[in-house]
Amino acid sequence: MTSRPEGVDTTSRAKLAGSAYKDEADLAARQSLYGWQQPRYDLPGIVLDHLPASATRVLDLGCGNGKFLQRIRRERPRAFAVGADISPGILAPLPAPTVAADAAALPFASGRFDVVLAMHMLYHVAELAEALAEIRRVLVRGGLVFVSTNGRRDKSELDDLWSAAAADVLGVAEGPRRVALSERFTLEDAPRLLGPYFDQVTAIDLPGVITVTNPEPVLAHLRSYRAWADEGGVPFDATVDRAHELLVRHIERHGEFTVTCQGGVIVFRNPL
Repeated sequence: MTSRPEGVDTTSRAKLAGSAYKDEADLAARQSLYGWQQPRYDLPGIVLDHLPASATRVLDLGCGNGKFLQRIRRERPRAFAVGADISPGILAPLPAPTVAADAAALPFASGRFDVVLAMHMLYHVAELAEALAEIRRVLVRGGLVFVSTNGRRDKSELDDLWSAAAADVLGVAEGPRRVALSERFTLEDAPRLLGPYFDQVTAIDLPGVITVTNPEPVLAHLRSYRAWADEGGVPFDATVDRAHELLVRHIERHGEFTVTCQGGVIVFRNPL
């Protein structure tokens, strides 16, 4: 198996706020790839289905472009829903209340929220233990934490594609795999990492297959990692261009390109 590029820091506050999530463009590109997935999952709807009717105070931690936050506000108008993110830029278009905040030092009183969402964001937290302790602190006793991330083999076809393209660009037999954000905090690891802080309630596996007949959705996804281009161990634009050529060749030969997804949501409860 090819290795990940060494030394890639996906937790740098400066990089997260200043380039990776300075606005929603790259996040939206990554989210858009799931438009070609079957089965399709309504992730905000899944959260709402498991959100207790009694939950009137919700914190969406690492809310990004507000995909979950705005849905909760629309369908639970009586709930007080706050969005928090490390990046002021990505928060700027969202309606208040929002706050730029570090997950390891939340600016909220203890017991402030009934529910905390941590959807596809804990892999960006350098001080995970401190962040989990903070989530536990701001939750009421018995409050819920919704966590989402991906499995270890999620989108492995993109690993293979990037590795092949990088190998061609570098002139080596085997290139490094792409930067994979969720590798720091995988679906398999989440119960063990959150176990010291919370009780697990339920796990919702969300497997699927993305099928494209045009290379652009995949290329947009690959380009969305430009914030880490200087750490990937390969010339970024040249590798994307070579991946484009390989994708076109694959689709011409097979009629489509498929990507296997291993996502999921785990619900935890703050001990009473």
